[in-house]
Amino acid sequence: MRSSNMKPFQAMILRAFLLMLVMGSMVEQGKGHSCGSTFFAALVQLIPCRAAVAPFSPIPPSEACCAAVKTLGQPCLCVLVNGPPISGVDRNMARQLPGKCTANFDPCEFGK
Repeated sequence: MRSSNMKPFQAMILRAFLLMLVMGSMVEQGKGHSCGSTFFAALVQLIPCRAAVAPFSPIPPSEACCAAVKTLGQPCLCVLVNGPPISGVDRNMARQLPGKCTANFDPCEFGK
């Protein structure tokens, strides 16, 4: 009976480990520099930019959005815009955030 109780637990541990591996690989995709945040933490940090990166949005980034972009930095922003699709986010608009916010780093390139 104890063996059958361990199988679901082991499966859960395996899934958690695989998720951590996937998230870790996405974080390491920064352009020569690594992102110190997890994918989810970086995404949460950019919540103030939600209106500015919505598809077909005419809204420029707010001061709070620009502050978040500058704090997050280029490697983490690139992980987000080149990572898995994010519902309600236009990647092209997200890539333009550094320029619109006069951030002191280059915009993200496709696939980098």
